[in-house]
Amino acid sequence: MAGGWRLLAADFVLSLMWVWSSVVNKMIVHNILGYSAHDVKGEIVRYSFSILNMFFFAIMAKVTKGGAYNPLTLLSAAISGDFSNFLFTLGARIPAQVVGSVYGVKLILDVFPGIGRGPRLNVDIAQGALTEGFLTFAIVFISLSLAKKVTDSFFMKTWISSLSKVTLHMLGSDLTGGCMNPASVMGWAFANGEHITKEHLIVYWLAPIQATMAAVWVFGILSQSRKEETKADKENGASKLKSS
Repeated sequence: MAGGWRLLAADFVLSLMWVWSSVVNKMIVHNILGYSAHDVKGEIVRYSFSILNMFFFAIMAKVTKGGAYNPLTLLSAAISGDFSNFLFTLGARIPAQVVGSVYGVKLILDVFPGIGRGPRLNVDIAQGALTEGFLTFAIVFISLSLAKKVTDSFFMKTWISSLSKVTLHMLGSDLTGGCMNPASVMGWAFANGEHITKEHLIVYWLAPIQATMAAVWVFGILSQSRKEETKADKENGASKLKSS
């Protein structure tokens, strides 16, 4: 039970810190360093800070022994886990992340009034849902692959994951914000009174959740087929040795 409360506290704090980190990143690039919004050098600096930021949160996840700021990270693991962990994730950990994000945005707006409105949907609902769904499917599939194949290098796993997230974010930033994180979007939507709108629920919750489930399912099928191929190759090799 103590471990459960520790994870909930870690999820809350990391989610609060995550929404703050994106705002601080933009303030450093635009307000302190003086780059304009569409300056190429400024974008390079901002995305470089984003990668460093993701390394920091990956370290924090290890320090907190499993703390997370993204519901999709928890959901992808919970789907393939036991039922009690699935219930704990849906009923406690994801709500803790949402509450952390909501409070994080509230603190941001209290300290920096009028700083922004968070991610905006610039296309219709269908296109937005497809965009967030595709981005989520891609990053979840990449994350599952890294967890299975890159098990001995924290740096390499985090580096590939961070570059993938930044690339996917760039692809979707002008359409939906390229969020791939329902909790952080919920923080801004709640602050703007848009958290129960059809656009928010479909684009930033329903589509990413369905995409996560699809990515886990496809990854499971591909992993199983590879296991069967490897097993068949070993059996064929063994039979050849016996026959020789």
